[in-house]
Amino acid sequence: MSSTPVITVWNEYQHEKINSEVAKTYPNGIHEAIAQHLQSVGLSVQTATLDQPEHGLTDDVLERTDVLIWWGHIAHEKVRDDIVDKIHQRVLSGMGLIALHSSHFSKIFKRLMGTSCNLKYRATGEKERIWVVDPAHPIASGLNECFEIPTEEMYGEFFDIPNPDSLVFISWFEGGEVFRSGCCFHRGKGKIFYFRPGDQAFPTYHQLEVLQVITNAVFWATPTQAPDIQFGKRLLK
Repeated sequence: MSSTPVITVWNEYQHEKINSEVAKTYPNGIHEAIAQHLQSVGLSVQTATLDQPEHGLTDDVLERTDVLIWWGHIAHEKVRDDIVDKIHQRVLSGMGLIALHSSHFSKIFKRLMGTSCNLKYRATGEKERIWVVDPAHPIASGLNECFEIPTEEMYGEFFDIPNPDSLVFISWFEGGEVFRSGCCFHRGKGKIFYFRPGDQAFPTYHQLEVLQVITNAVFWATPTQAPDIQFGKRLLK
């Protein structure tokens, strides 16, 4: 791990190219909106997108990445399986992963969860209230006990994921639905955080509380100095 964590923000970067309203909200892409904030707090950040060679995730990029932030929606199946294999191994080796919004259906998140990761949704644009249910967790640092996003896509339970190792946030929506919206997992030596908000139709990644959560999650997911693990038969001496 480098002294200053290296963050790679990955975005399929498709909606912004085909939808003028999304382009107005994120003129340089969702990835750049997130990256600019992380850079503003002193982190080392690079970006990658689907249409770049190897989706921008070459061996060198992945090897240097301490935390990978992932946003995907309409192009999950276009992500190459061999790239997913490499990301999977990097997570097991210690790289952090932050999966945002519709990345619950990404190949890498489903691989790591081992479930369908399916859920209910309603894309009408309504208020979301996010409650902190683990106030001592570092990802909740600096937040009030809840915050609101004025317009968002609804996600509702049942969310078909394994029980999180830690549940940091629960969301409530105007229709009465609730959702486990901030979930922490450990896989191998890597830490994974799923954060629900962030539909491309709304300016969610310009909201300070959302960016604070992502920043906190980066520091939580950054690898620590952990012992190397050797598997297989071991004889006592």
